[in-house]
Amino acid sequence: MKVDFRWLAAGLALLGLYVIGSSFYVFDETQQALVIRLGAPLDAVREPGLKVKVPFIDSVVIYDGRLQMLTPPTEQVILGDQKRLEVDTYTRFRIVDPLRFYQAVRTLEQANAQLTQMISSSLRRELGQVQLRSLLSLDRQQTVARIEKDVAEKALPLGIEVTEVRLHRADLPAETSQAIYDRMTSERQREAKEVRAQGFEGAQQIQVKADSERTVLLSQAQRQATITRGEADAEANRILSAAFSRDAQFYKLYRSLQTYRQSLADTQPTLILTPDAAFLRQFRTGPGAASDK
Repeated sequence: MKVDFRWLAAGLALLGLYVIGSSFYVFDETQQALVIRLGAPLDAVREPGLKVKVPFIDSVVIYDGRLQMLTPPTEQVILGDQKRLEVDTYTRFRIVDPLRFYQAVRTLEQANAQLTQMISSSLRRELGQVQLRSLLSLDRQQTVARIEKDVAEKALPLGIEVTEVRLHRADLPAETSQAIYDRMTSERQREAKEVRAQGFEGAQQIQVKADSERTVLLSQAQRQATITRGEADAEANRILSAAFSRDAQFYKLYRSLQTYRQSLADTQPTLILTPDAAFLRQFRTGPGAASDK
């Protein structure tokens, strides 16, 4: 049986290339590697570039060395004053020890699950000791700092460095928020009614004061008008008296003419009088008749 050495040489060449390719691995500066030999993890490799490993014996696990973001599901927590609160958190962490990380959790998914449990436990313990009023004040920073410190200490044995734990949102449950909103609405309506009542009372006081001032002003004006009218009447009587004493005949004629005008103004177009009526004396005899009587 003849052996085709060309095919054998090609096979050996391909095997050599595969062995050579399996002897090298590469990762960049954002990553870190862990060499595993026959299932046992060795030391971590952090310097990026081209590295050598034993083919068929060593395997390499690459981990991201950058900050990771974890956003656990919303937690409903009971505070120290027995109020319920829905809390959203976010956590930033990085893998700092690939060997410990591989031995403890191996994958990033398992690490996220472990961290979620740690955060939930620390969150419930710390928030269960504070009141809502404290959580809404500057004391909130101290509470969050205690949660972050507790999670960081528990995560360090896993080869994880927790750099930040923050409360993204902390709200009351929907039914509680609605009840508080209704109570606030009722309180604002009550305050609005009080303000309206105070405004109405103030308006009434202003109206009473204005009416009082109006009455006083009208009384003073009427008094002054009466005085002015009396003075004017007195002045008119004085002028008439002076005019009568100066020419009594003309004054009588003027008064007779005024009497005619006032009497005839409201009568019918036809007025029947006797010829010797005293009312017609001025028309019958003229101004000189007054001097005969």
